[in-house]
Amino acid sequence: MNEPYAGKDAGLFLLTLASVPGLGPARINAIITRFGYKPDLLRASADVFLEVPGIGRSLAEEISGFLSGSKRREAEEASLRQYEELDRHRASLVTIFDPCFPALLKEIYDPPPFLFVRGSFSEPEPPSIAIVGTRRASAYGKQAAGLLSGELASRGLQIVSGLAYGIDTAAHEASIRAGGKTIAVLAGSVDHVYTDPRGKIWPKIIEQGALISEELFGSELLPGKFPKRNRIISGMSLGTVVVESDLKGGALITASYALEQNREVFAVPGTIYSHNSRGTNRLIQSGQAKMVISTEDVLEELNRPSLNIPGHARAETDTVNVALSKEERDLLAHMDTGPIHIDALALQAGHDISELLVLLFELELKKAVVQLPGQFFGKNR
Repeated sequence: MNEPYAGKDAGLFLLTLASVPGLGPARINAIITRFGYKPDLLRASADVFLEVPGIGRSLAEEISGFLSGSKRREAEEASLRQYEELDRHRASLVTIFDPCFPALLKEIYDPPPFLFVRGSFSEPEPPSIAIVGTRRASAYGKQAAGLLSGELASRGLQIVSGLAYGIDTAAHEASIRAGGKTIAVLAGSVDHVYTDPRGKIWPKIIEQGALISEELFGSELLPGKFPKRNRIISGMSLGTVVVESDLKGGALITASYALEQNREVFAVPGTIYSHNSRGTNRLIQSGQAKMVISTEDVLEELNRPSLNIPGHARAETDTVNVALSKEERDLLAHMDTGPIHIDALALQAGHDISELLVLLFELELKKAVVQLPGQFFGKNR
């Protein structure tokens, strides 16, 4: 567990302030930028809040009115109940005053004043990269996300994503396999991982990173919380990599936030025949994203080519180098341009299906080939 600056008092202060109608993350950030951690603010007059840029007379009086009566006491009691939930779920509340609060996240216009955390933030904080994409990911998209995530994690980058189905989950899983750190930013509260109800992956994320959210325990999961969550994914990262997205979707919202936050945006190109590639290809075409075909493309843009590559972790993400027969090498050559259907492969390679299946099975055992849905086969890159 991380020990928060000013301890529980700072958490209760911010939880109570966040209960005031009209005070969202941007205005709370303006208040603490002006005053810092000042518990007396919970009993301050309207004139005090008028000193904060963006708060006019009407809102200042509403804030003061809320904090001067029974509503403040109710908010304080509700905040104490949140701490009871923290204990119950073995979680912590990391506030923006805390030294371990993500440094890059503090720099955005509307940082969350606090984060509910199951797991822990690494100290010192490693450089982070976000990998996001469609929930309806193709085999190609999952493979690309896994390759990038695993190699970047092995080079010391922390992988940030949203634990959604598809690309997000593939990115988290690959980071874990590589022995890296990963952070899952949830749209709902950290006690309800709706995309992984059976605990297939989130317990491992807690071991090697954290589940985090700005949402209170027991809060309802509403559609508007997803784009709100995405600003945190991009905000705590040096850059955002988009792997598969149509022209609209959460991944493109994350990329848009990254651009607003003056962070790097990367996109993995895809086939022109897939809707999943329309968004990523458009980002590249418009010059909003750098095209990514390898981890070096990301590292060079971030000016971090000298990050260490631990030998044991790299071995887990690289294709196993084993001796291949000439027949196997010839078969692999037919997959140079991408995955291929078994019927087309049989025709091009001049094998009948029974012979081909034996060869493909041997190549799978040697980890040179992966089988994809729909009887497609591709190189294990």
